[in-house]
Parts: sequence; structure tokens; C-alpha cells
Amino acid sequence: MPAPFVTVLVAVFGCLLAVPAAAQSGGGFPAGESADPFGSIELLPPSNPQGPVVLDGPYVAGGYGEEVSSAPFRGAFDDLWAPRPWSWHILPNNLIYTSYLAGPKEPRFATVWYDDTAPDPFTPSESAGWLWDSTLGGRVSVLRYGTDTVLHPQGFEVQLEGAAFVRLDPARDRDLVSSDYRFGIPLVYGVGRWQTKLAYYHNSAHLGDELMIRFPKFPRVNYVRDVLVLGGSWYALDWLRLYGEVGWSFFNSGGSEPWEFQFGTELIQARPTGIHGAPFLAVNGMSRQELDWGGNVCVQTGWAWRGDRSEKLLRIGFEYLYGSDPQYEFTFYNQNRAGIGMWYDF
Repeated sequence: MPAPFVTVLVAVFGCLLAVPAAAQSGGGFPAGESADPFGSIELLPPSNPQGPVVLDGPYVAGGYGEEVSSAPFRGAFDDLWAPRPWSWHILPNNLIYTSYLAGPKEPRFATVWYDDTAPDPFTPSESAGWLWDSTLGGRVSVLRYGTDTVLHPQGFEVQLEGAAFVRLDPARDRDLVSSDYRFGIPLVYGVGRWQTKLAYYHNSAHLGDELMIRFPKFPRVNYVRDVLVLGGSWYALDWLRLYGEVGWSFFNSGGSEPWEFQFGTELIQARPTGIHGAPFLAVNGMSRQELDWGGNVCVQTGWAWRGDRSEKLLRIGFEYLYGSDPQYEFTFYNQNRAGIGMWYDF
């Protein structure tokens, strides 16, 4: 390698090492001048490794913990509902309107093993037995004009939601029994303890191909709904949520009819739980026009963990559901099921 080129590399490398040291010590720059020669780099307190860190805004000292946070107004766990500054946020990390914990058609990551004592749709002389339902999906915030608090942000928000609801049959070689697919766009507004949403969602139901081969005479239905939803949520206490919503489907197929209602309550720790977690209880009810205003009730209870820097929630526990099968391919069949599950909410 030519000697002049080596000399240039050594000089550049030496400058890179000298800038962080000079910035931290306060030396190496004329009096009155910024430690940042370029005027756009904010320096964090010394860390390992040491050096300048480029931020998109001023650094505010402070640490993460149960009572403090990394920036003004973020965290503030003493009063979850206090007014705070509003501003624009692209892809914020949490949600103003969260999924209903015991809602069987809410987007999340989840899996439930349960024993259903109701008659099997394919062999009515027998009970359905053990089944395995999983949800593969999520709910995210795309754009917000509002606060950026870790817990219970407020403002206007555009969300996206989507999920696949899948059922497997362990007794039949884990055949795919059925799957529902849902996609939606909620428009959300929240202030104080109140949240409301105006949403659209599409849901379509499908019978598993393996079950169609195994039971070729089973009558498949082309169940489809395109729904407009108006929902409301209120936190009576920090740990007590009440909610309700009404949906009207403007496109129906496979026995679907326009009106549906959903309501429920949740009791769960509002603040970060730490590694020990905390108990929870959730109850959800659904009523639908196509079932002559019948529906189902789902109860969940168990243990939950809430994240320190977001509202992300992991739960494990017991689930009981009675009433119309939440897999819409079997919406006119009933379930009476109990089992254990795991749920992860965004």
C-alpha cells in the first residue's frame, strides 16, 4: 500500500478517536464553541463504547423505570390521564384503542387448546373433543396526532388490523378444520378515560381443504361480511375498562345478516407489571342478527405481563366460551368449550 495513503488513513482514524474524547472532556475546542463541530450531533452521557450519537431531537436526561421515563411526558405513570402536548407521530409504538382481551375475533398473536363438549359438526353423534385454535395477526398504529405517552396515549389515530383465525383438529392428524381472515382500518379518537372508533373490517370464512377431502358431503358456506363499526371504551378506573360497539354489514353472504353487537369488561393492571406479572379477568359478549340475537360469551382469566416501555401485553390463563362457534364457517353451530391459552397483544 503506498505510504501517502497509509498516512491519510492514520490521520482520519486519529481524528475519529479524538472527537469523542474531546467532546466528553470539554477540551479540544475553542472557548464558547460547541463540542460538536458540525452543529447537528447531540452527545449522550458517557456510555460504553464512548462516542457521539446522532439524535433526531434534543437529549433529555433521565432513565427508564417504574416511575420515570426517557423523555418529557412519556411514562408519567402517576396520572395516566393527565393532558399532555399533542404532536404528529408516524408509526407510534402503542395504541389509543386496544383490542378487547376476551374478544374471539380480535387481531393478536394467540393460541388456545380446549375441550369442546358440544356436538361435532362433522359427526353430530360425538362431541367435538379437543381442538386447537390460533390467531396470527396484529393491530398497529400508522399515524397519530396526539400524545406520545407510554401508557394510554390520547389523540386522533389511524390504525391497521389483520388476522388469520385458524383451527386445527389434533384427533384427525392436526387437519386444518377452518380459517377466518380479517382485515380492517379503524379511525380512533381518545381523550382522557374515553376512546371511540369508527372502523371498517372485512371477514371471510373458509373450510379447511383437508376436512373437505375427509368429509366431502359437509355443506360449506361462503360466509362473508363487510362491516362498518362504531365503538366506545371507557376506563372507570385505571384497571377497569368497559366497552361496547355496534356493527352494520353492508355486504353479506353465506347466512350473514347486517347487525352485530359486542360488549364487555376487562380488569387488568394498567401500569408495567415487572417480571412478577399480575392477575387479569376479561369477559366479552357478542350478539348477532343472523342468530336471532343470540351469540356467545367468552371469559378469560389468568396472569399477565405488561411491558416497561410500551403497552404490549402477554397473558397466559384459562378460557371458557359458550354459544355460537366463533369460527364463522360454523356460525350456526354451538360450542361449550374450556381450555388454556396464551395471548400476546400489541
